[in-house]
Amino acid sequence: MRLHEYQAKRVFAKAGIPTPAAELARTVDEAVAAADDIGYPVAIKAQVHVGGRGKAGGIKLVDNAEEAREAADEILGMDLKGYHVDKVLVEEAVDFANELYVGVTMDRGVGRPVAMVSTRGGVNIEEVAEEDPDAIAREHVDPAFGMHDFQARKVVYDAGIRREVASDVASILTTLYDLWEERDGSDIEINPLMVTEDDEVIAADAVFNIDGDALFRQSDLAEMEDEAAEDELEAKANDYGFDYVRLDGNVGIIGNGAGLVMTTLDLVDHYGGSPANFLDVGGGAKADRISNALDMVFSDENVDAVVFNIFGGITRGDEVATGINSALEQFDEIPKPVIVRLAGTKAEEGMEILNTDLVQVEGTLEDAVQAAVAAAEEVQA
Repeated sequence: MRLHEYQAKRVFAKAGIPTPAAELARTVDEAVAAADDIGYPVAIKAQVHVGGRGKAGGIKLVDNAEEAREAADEILGMDLKGYHVDKVLVEEAVDFANELYVGVTMDRGVGRPVAMVSTRGGVNIEEVAEEDPDAIAREHVDPAFGMHDFQARKVVYDAGIRREVASDVASILTTLYDLWEERDGSDIEINPLMVTEDDEVIAADAVFNIDGDALFRQSDLAEMEDEAAEDELEAKANDYGFDYVRLDGNVGIIGNGAGLVMTTLDLVDHYGGSPANFLDVGGGAKADRISNALDMVFSDENVDAVVFNIFGGITRGDEVATGINSALEQFDEIPKPVIVRLAGTKAEEGMEILNTDLVQVEGTLEDAVQAAVAAAEEVQA
């Protein structure tokens, strides 16, 4: 579960992290009143679960009531990367000297949480990690002992943070780690953490993602869940009982078993494609479940081709084939190319059932992925 910025900031402020003065507004009049109350200039920020809000027009700086009314009227009700904006955060604008990044996540490669600090705040940290990984200082933490003060100071100094603010940044990082651990976080970050001319540090943005499986012991956070702001496809997947994550690519992926799906994602990337999703139908999936999975991936307008990777154990190839046929036969024209790789239990029977006028069947995973990537590229051409 992902908290909205305003919700995350409330959690941060309660834990002692400095945040700007702010009020939530759901109407234009409320936004103007909040701006008047806080004092200009203010930022009016769309509260939706997407990145890049500023570039998409979802964040505006205003200097007076007229500008506040105009900005709120423009942002409220807008469609921001597929999300409807029904509330804005009206927030004190902070004059800053520079912007930092601080965050904590799980490094699954080593099986430990990692604290991260960078002087390259205010930009997409994933891009920084890819283009200049040395710009991000990292410190792994033993969860049995938590983050020690010396570890926080070390990673802050490794990042090149100025001595005048290093202690405050280290304290904020320690607080973030404590929140991440105590509140069952998956990711927590401040980007940017602004440093003012007077060397004050203020959390200008906030991200806090909670492990959805742990909400039973985080009842106050569970009450903050905003189902209306949930990705429509992810909500649909939840209704179907699928493990689904929406990604940014155009090759839809359906498989049975998390490892199998992850392998397929890696191969799509390896062969020059871009995965559109992670969708695990689970073991023993019947025809109707397969049909629902395909229907769901088809409903993602970013998908240009779909690849099935099914290895039968308790999942039977004939059931999978029946489900694929059922989903495709409802269309007068197949909306997107579908490539299928079946192996394992009842795979041969499944191959015979599949309507090859509707799908492309490949014998190996590598061939299936390459065919899907090529089909997606052809659609884009």
